[in-house]
Amino acid sequence: MAEPPKQSRPVVIEANALPPLPEDNAEADPFAPEGRAMQAVGARAGAGPARRGSWFKRMFWAAAAALLTLVISLAAYESLATLISSYPLLGAIASGLGAIVALGLLVVVMREAAGIARLRRIDGLRRRVEAAARGNTRAQALEAVQVLGAFYAARDDLRWVWRDVEKRLPDALDAPALLALAERGLMEPLDSAARIEVELAARQVAAATAIIPLPLVDVLAALAVNLKMLRRVAAIYGGRTGTLGSWRLLRAVGAHLLATGAVAMGDDLLGSVVGGGAIGKVSRRLGEGVVNGALTARVGIAAMDVCRPMPFAALKRPRVTSLVKRALTGLFS
Repeated sequence: MAEPPKQSRPVVIEANALPPLPEDNAEADPFAPEGRAMQAVGARAGAGPARRGSWFKRMFWAAAAALLTLVISLAAYESLATLISSYPLLGAIASGLGAIVALGLLVVVMREAAGIARLRRIDGLRRRVEAAARGNTRAQALEAVQVLGAFYAARDDLRWVWRDVEKRLPDALDAPALLALAERGLMEPLDSAARIEVELAARQVAAATAIIPLPLVDVLAALAVNLKMLRRVAAIYGGRTGTLGSWRLLRAVGAHLLATGAVAMGDDLLGSVVGGGAIGKVSRRLGEGVVNGALTARVGIAAMDVCRPMPFAALKRPRVTSLVKRALTGLFS
């Protein structure tokens, strides 16, 4: 007698056993563990690798700068003393001019120091907000939001915005609601202004690349436009940068692009590069202009990430394709 066929048992797959679906980098939660890991990578890239003997390198450059300043000061003093002893009138004029130059240098140094301190203060605000989001306590989040509001309360364009946010703080019952309220209230107008600056810079770079026939000249023009864009984006978010501050900001933006921008560049720049190739069949310079404009837009978005005192969470990060589309629409309209 034949045995009855065995019935197959159903296979149960638990939901926790399934691998998590990949999230879009532009919409991922920066406070999630993966987002914190990416931010840690960016922080390590911005800080640079730890090198043995870095204290000696700093001491060397400090000593070299002090020695150069001493030599220049002694040479100027000897020349001025000789001029005063030989020609008193010319010596007095030279002394007055030297005092004006020294005062101007002092003002420049003070402005540079104030600009760098302002950028560091924004970095401190971002770290405070990120710590409040990780702590997930209402008291810590409320303290971070109040410090952020005090930073922007002195600005005429944000004073009434902060007052409206401050009135609605008691309605937010937990830390995510407090941070989302502050981001939507304070960051949304600043993000709009920063997007306009990025679109303007992308439009200028695209036009300069299409019009200027010399490769080196259009590279220099694009560099100047990008530096100006970085300074204006930093000023929108509250950072006042001078020459040294601009280069420090450029280094931070470059580190951010190297650390976290590879995947985003692959996603965001694909459409722009394809569009640039399509336009390049009609005009090679216009195609290069589209690609260079897309690169400028990517640098601008990275500048927003670096200069923004809050990471993108409640609001979406701008995308390169939309910025380039709006910039080129303004160029050809």
